[in-house]
Amino acid sequence: MKLVRFGVAGAERPGLIDGEGRLRDLSQVIADIDGRILGDLGGLVPSEDSLPLVAGEQRLGPCLSGIGKIICIGRNYAEHAAESGSAVPTEPMIFMKATSALNGPFDDVVLPRDGNCGDWEVELGVVIGKRSKYVSEAEALDHVAGYCVLNDVSERDFQRNRQGQYTKGKSCDTFAPLGPWLVSRDDVPDPQDLRLWTRINGETRQDGTTADMVFGVAHLVSYLSRFMTLHPGDVIGTGTPSGVAMGMKPPQWLKAGDVMECGIDGLGAQRNVIRADS
Repeated sequence: MKLVRFGVAGAERPGLIDGEGRLRDLSQVIADIDGRILGDLGGLVPSEDSLPLVAGEQRLGPCLSGIGKIICIGRNYAEHAAESGSAVPTEPMIFMKATSALNGPFDDVVLPRDGNCGDWEVELGVVIGKRSKYVSEAEALDHVAGYCVLNDVSERDFQRNRQGQYTKGKSCDTFAPLGPWLVSRDDVPDPQDLRLWTRINGETRQDGTTADMVFGVAHLVSYLSRFMTLHPGDVIGTGTPSGVAMGMKPPQWLKAGDVMECGIDGLGAQRNVIRADS
């Protein structure tokens, strides 16, 4: 099942993409795509054909609403750790990304004032489906509702040179395009067998596979649940493969007018135009 949220920013309605790629309206079935419905995605829709088709071009918003927290994992691909000049962590490296950074998968990404080192990070987003506390690795995937594309857009100068943790370089407005779809867990047989990629102005910059994660999805869900309770609708960003701007020589930072595309096979693709903050 491919769930979406469509409409103007701040007033999106729930929908799904049917087997023929058409948008159907879910608003008569549920109020929104959020933690309240994630525990029973299989019983959500009796029949796609019973849902009204949505005509015309529609903006897609973030594929999930009411997100409590976005938890990101740093250096979870060995080659990305190397290109950033860092060692591979011996335990998952955790940082938080503000929910105010959430953005639609086709909306503009805005570079902040005083920021000159914008970067991209395509990631597999893991959406929690039920309360998770001290979950074993064997049962961890049963606590996942589905998966989506997350671009952990970053301002590297803020992240690395402005003191403190990564938060200020990761949380600028628009720095978390999410979607286009939330794909239910049963439609992703193996989250460690997904190709993910980024193109900037049509040129491939990242081309990797989730098989190369240092810590896989099941391990991450179990690990995080030891330190904090995961709630339905929480999102885990599982790290990015090599090929980010920071790792290029010289770095090729994002600039106004660039077109950034990120995708994961089976989970769809995003397209964001970069602009400078006014």
